[in-house]
Amino acid sequence: MSGGAQDRREGAWPRTDRVEIGLGLQSDKRAGEYARLARLAEEHEIDVISVFSDLMFQPPIFALLEMAGATERVRLGAACWNPYSMHPYEIAGQVAALDLASHGRAYLGLARGTWLGSVGIEQPRALGYLREAVGYVADLLSGDVAGSEGTVFRRDAGVRFRFQVQRTRVPLLLGVWGPQASALAGELADEVKIGGSANPALIDVMRGRLAPGELRAGRAQGSTRVTLGAVTVVDEDGEKARAKARAEVAMYLAVVADLDPTVELRPGLLDEVQALVAVGDHAGAGALIPDDLLDLFAFSGSPEQVASQAQRLIDAGADRIDFGTPHGLQDDTGIELIGSRVVPLLDRRPRKPVDGAAAEPVAGSASS
Repeated sequence: MSGGAQDRREGAWPRTDRVEIGLGLQSDKRAGEYARLARLAEEHEIDVISVFSDLMFQPPIFALLEMAGATERVRLGAACWNPYSMHPYEIAGQVAALDLASHGRAYLGLARGTWLGSVGIEQPRALGYLREAVGYVADLLSGDVAGSEGTVFRRDAGVRFRFQVQRTRVPLLLGVWGPQASALAGELADEVKIGGSANPALIDVMRGRLAPGELRAGRAQGSTRVTLGAVTVVDEDGEKARAKARAEVAMYLAVVADLDPTVELRPGLLDEVQALVAVGDHAGAGALIPDDLLDLFAFSGSPEQVASQAQRLIDAGADRIDFGTPHGLQDDTGIELIGSRVVPLLDRRPRKPVDGAAAEPVAGSASS
């Protein structure tokens, strides 16, 4: 098993000495832009850069490989690939290629995926697909040649990579919300990401949902690291930033608000927001979102406002905060402000004990 102390010193595994700061990028940019933004992020000591794998945007591997060649320290990964539109053998090959290109800085992000029905892809048995995909990738990376016969995926004996991998195991992140998927993450994953949320109350909820899986796997409770990530718009003009964030959040509010058990909405609000989004009035839809609700689903405002929101997550026990696209009124200014103005205001000391078990990767093949 790889992933010991040497890997962590090199930054290949999640840091435990401080709460990590990440950036989430949309894959909608021209060649060369990713390298430039990644260098800017690394200059400001960002720990992780993730690329979304959203429907009909560029495949994330394009951006990730460009950033791998332009950086030296940040961890890199897709958040997230899904095992419905991409077979696990292809996911394994792409994460192995990213790990080679980055000299051991890749992580594997997997999730059920969203909106795939619009391209005719059904998503049955999400837990089974995720579990088997994790095992399939783990076995290919480790060089296992025994083959496997799952209920979803199979691999003949002797089938293995025909190239040398950088590491036989990379950190695993699962993007989940619900109790059953979260328990699976507690059993298998190094990290879990709650996407689309900046709500501190969800951290304790998630830790409770992870606990049965951690117990099932014989892992220490709290071993699975918790990341929250959401739309971020930071600007010196805080009101302009919050107006843009409202319009961004309106597009996915119905999805994430329905998943958050701690949120109570005014009756009829979601219907009103969705009706305006449906006719393209995102600004009008966003204007319906009150300040307190906006702060649960986006980081937005002046650098001081965004830092205050992030600090609440740190104080609630988050292990990583991902500031998601669009970052600011423009990408460059947003990333610059996050690095130079927001991050220095944060007390990033971990709020939960650093357990030895939490620092180590999950042992063994995930399919065993």
